Amino acid sequence: MSRRSPSRRAFLAGSAAVLASPALGQTSNSGLYASPFENSTEVERDPNEVVRHNISSFRSLDWRPYFSNTRNGAILVDIDSRALHYWSEDQSVYKLYPSSVPVSEELTRRGRTSVVQKVVKPTWRPTPAMQKRNPEWPAVVEGGAPDNPLGPLALYLGWTYYRIHGTHDTRKIGRRSSNGCIGLYNEHITELFDLTNVGTQVLLI
Repeated sequence: MSRRSPSRRAFLAGSAAVLASPALGQTSNSGLYASPFENSTEVERDPNEVVRHNISSFRSLDWRPYFSNTRNGAILVDIDSRALHYWSEDQSVYKLYPSSVPVSEELTRRGRTSVVQKVVKPTWRPTPAMQKRNPEWPAVVEGGAPDNPLGPLALYLGWTYYRIHGTHDTRKIGRRSSNGCIGLYNEHITELFDLTNVGTQVLLI
């Protein structure tokens, strides 16, 4: 067995996964109605307060105020309520998932983009800014590694470095905890990965 470097041990300590069951996922078939590494500083001091706020904002939405159509499917990420909404092209499938969102407004990007690549076992590399903030982090974590911050699957967006991906650290879901990406429970990214296509519309608000 190979020995891990000090930086790898520090990275593992910072990204230790905890076991928890996905919660709050909702499904509707009516068609009518709702960053790389995410080891970051939690800015909200009271986790119970965070959860209460998130649940109160976690509601179904209609796609029409946000998209002119649902061609190729549509994903809406609501940063404030920390929720991801998905509508299929024919609007027969609607999904609502709790998500992690960027830890600060500085790291948040809003606007329209699309899914440009679907990646199984994505390899993680810190961005230059992340390396500067965290020089002890490893330069790369291979896809499939248990400590990979992107989890088992990732949807790459049209913006460089931005992803919708899974996470092995379920403490992050429902919180401001990422360096820019949108994180989902692994069960939810698996479901969303199967539903989406390259070209699926994405709007972050």
